[in-house]
Amino acid sequence: MSERLNEILGACKQGNSHAQKQLYDLTKGKMFAVCLRYTRSRSDAEDVLQEGYMKVFRDLYQYTGEGVFEGWMRKVIVNTALQFLRKQNRKPSEVNLEDHAFYIEYQNDFEDDSVNKNRTEELIKLMRSMPDGFRTVLNLYILEGYSHQEISEICGISVGTSKSQLNRAKAFLRKQLEKTLLNKRK
Repeated sequence: MSERLNEILGACKQGNSHAQKQLYDLTKGKMFAVCLRYTRSRSDAEDVLQEGYMKVFRDLYQYTGEGVFEGWMRKVIVNTALQFLRKQNRKPSEVNLEDHAFYIEYQNDFEDDSVNKNRTEELIKLMRSMPDGFRTVLNLYILEGYSHQEISEICGISVGTSKSQLNRAKAFLRKQLEKTLLNKRK
């Protein structure tokens, strides 16, 4: 861990609001992208992000310095997003392309520069249009690296349901990508 981050974390643990702002500024892009992956609108993602940072600052004493801090923080944010989804009872909402602007702006923080921004935006749009169950399992399994057993425990579903949701999510994305490609060829 960098010396600067160590200093910021130490000051955050002491309740220093200036250090909290510095930590927020250093990590907001990546953490907001995580929130966008689990929610359907920018305002929901902003709510999850705010709640997540409150938990990060409240529970920072639990981070002992073992492992990568960003990984610990990501876990807190993901858990906050999952709690948000449970509270929402997975109510469907509309997807708004404007919600992706912040994600695209910060995509270079966590993706290779060679990734085409238009393709990335299309993929995000498709993922966010997925049913919540599909999107949640896809995120947890592929992007967060959880096993189906862990996903079943986190989401309160069976291992079989987790596997089924993942397969359906992949099929959904495949079908939507094929439609998108066909429409572009016309």
